[in-house]
Amino acid sequence: MSQEQQQSEQKRVGRTAMPEQDPKVRAHNFKEVPLGYLPEMAKKEAARCLHCAKPRCVTGCPVNVPIPDFLQLVAQGEFDKAAKKIKEKNAFPAICGRVCPQEKQCEGKCILGIKSEPVAIGRCERFVADYERVNNLVAVPELPAKNGKRIAVVGAGPAGLTLAGDMALAGYDVTVFEAFHKPGGVLMYGIPEFRLPKDIVEHEVNYLVKLGVTMELNTIVGRTVMVDELLNEEGFDALYIGVGAGLPAFLNVPGEDLSGVYSANEFLTRSNLMKAYLFPQYDTPVVRGEHVCVVGGGNVAMDAARTALRLGAKSVKIIYRRSENELPARGEEVHHAKEEGVEFHFLTNPVEFIGNDQQRVTQMKVQKMALGEPDASGRRRPVPVPDSEYVVETDLVIVATGSKANPLLTASTPELGLSSRGYITATETGRTNMPGVWAGGDIVTGAATVILAMGAGRSSANDMKQWLSGGQEGAWI
Repeated sequence: MSQEQQQSEQKRVGRTAMPEQDPKVRAHNFKEVPLGYLPEMAKKEAARCLHCAKPRCVTGCPVNVPIPDFLQLVAQGEFDKAAKKIKEKNAFPAICGRVCPQEKQCEGKCILGIKSEPVAIGRCERFVADYERVNNLVAVPELPAKNGKRIAVVGAGPAGLTLAGDMALAGYDVTVFEAFHKPGGVLMYGIPEFRLPKDIVEHEVNYLVKLGVTMELNTIVGRTVMVDELLNEEGFDALYIGVGAGLPAFLNVPGEDLSGVYSANEFLTRSNLMKAYLFPQYDTPVVRGEHVCVVGGGNVAMDAARTALRLGAKSVKIIYRRSENELPARGEEVHHAKEEGVEFHFLTNPVEFIGNDQQRVTQMKVQKMALGEPDASGRRRPVPVPDSEYVVETDLVIVATGSKANPLLTASTPELGLSSRGYITATETGRTNMPGVWAGGDIVTGAATVILAMGAGRSSANDMKQWLSGGQEGAWI
């Protein structure tokens, strides 16, 4: 077999597995589940890339990372250069390599996936980002002189942090206003430690601080300070709203106000941002149930279920009203949850929470469902099966059925245009109906992915720079 044939065969083989913690061990700790590639693993996997003339993987990436270019550098062992190649488009590769839904984005477009397995782009991205960080190779680029213009960013989540970094690199003076005591948004309070270690998030945020970005924490825009004040009294030349969609959505069924019924937002925020899993080292108590039910089927539901397991639950059940085929969670997260012992109850929907004399939840009445015609989401609508109700014993229920736009900022800025569901209306580049005000991420689109929020931040940054330089007036909504 010639060398070319050997290389061709190598590209067709299945991708390189990533070492992981044993499920029986990791179900009882908050350490990261995947252990990451070793250098030779990364090189072997990156060498599978076909270097297509028209790389579909790049079009599948919301920030258009030059994927074949960075993979070629990985295959050559040029790990530091590979990390810097990614950072030309993506400021947070260590984060995106861990939590992006690559199977639906870059990897989902990979031509190898037609007859074999796609290149493990996310795993290679994670490897080079970790390599750069661990070996102290992260370098702050030479910054341009300040241009005298000031940018206010509301919300230190993926969208706001991306815009902040882009504007700082262009010479703008950027201040980020964050309601919590730690920046990072959903990266800090939503995604558990075992999926995204918080020291990695802090490292990425510290990089922005080195670029000159100022972080104003414990500052609630809409209470501590108003949007109009920032623009008219504080003298900011432009403002970006990236506050996410953190208002929990509930089921509106009887008994939902019982003690022991949590929103996933509160449950995960206590555990992640406030480190309740290290109680009493961190003085943040969280309810620890023995028989936990998590309602929902998305990534947040998987995070809540796996967190409850690590907090000592004897049993954890996912209650989902559709079938497994309709689960919106990433396949990897579902796989990991099953490995760790989480039970899945499909085509099942809560209709009532039942409590004891102390008004604490003890049971959940559920109803079996069947799939009907597709709804607006394209998935088949669940419909109740008559006379199919039964009771599930539980002492902790976590509702993870989505989130809504938090009205705190928008209610204090009545001139800001909103959709019928309370989300900010904005153009593709994030322009709102208020000149000088952009918005992006979940507060515009509803709950979506980290990388889509980052893409929104980048798009708005590009438009903001043009507008502030007088090069693009354009239209405001």
